[in-house]
This record gives sequence, C-alpha cells and structure tokens, in this order.
Amino acid sequence: MAAKWYEVVTGSLEQKKQYKQSKARLEALPEPHRTAAKALERYIMVAGGIVDGDTMVTMFSDFADLWERAAADGTPVRDIVGDDPAGFAEEFTAAYSGKQWIDKERARLNKAIDDTERGEPR
Repeated sequence: MAAKWYEVVTGSLEQKKQYKQSKARLEALPEPHRTAAKALERYIMVAGGIVDGDTMVTMFSDFADLWERAAADGTPVRDIVGDDPAGFAEEFTAAYSGKQWIDKERARLNKAIDDTERGEPR
C-alpha cells in the first residue's frame, strides 16, 4: 500500500528503475561514445519535451541500444549523429510519440481562444 501511495506522488518506481538502468548503460560505454551519448541524452531531456513515462523509458532504452551497438561495431560518433547533433536528437525524439509538455499549453491556448470567441471571460 505504501508503494502505491508513494508512486502517486513520485511516479512509477519501475520506470525510474528502468531509466536508471539505461543511464548506467550509457555510463558503461567506452569513450568517445559515452561522452557523446551523455551530451545527447541531456539535450533530449531538455529539448525533447516528453513527459509520458512509458514513452520516455522506451526511448532511452532504445537510445542505449543504439549507442551500445555503435560502440561495439566501432562506428564513429559523427557517423551516428551526422553534421547536426541537435537535429539528430530531435529526429530521434520525434520517432517516439507520447505526451509532451507543450500539449498542455496547446490545449490551454485553444481553450482561451474558444472562450474568447464565445465571449466568456478567462
């Protein structure tokens, strides 16, 4: 019972565990893959905007898979991210659908305009 109450407040403990495992996999990568993957992971966390835990866990697990395979194959970092690392990160994130923080703001904006049209005060 306590775990369920705790998860209501903090979110899924299983998701947190899976996310930490993905981070540990990135941390275990050899250089320069580790540094590149960690930099991209930070960018995705800031710019990606995904707030759905299940989507995020899946995305970061796949992200760790990508970097582990690249490191094992000896693929150079630039062959993975290309000339635009930010673009790579944004395209990678776009492949995963899920709730994003901007969804709430879109809905808020749409409601404000709808209310304005109907003459309702905000």
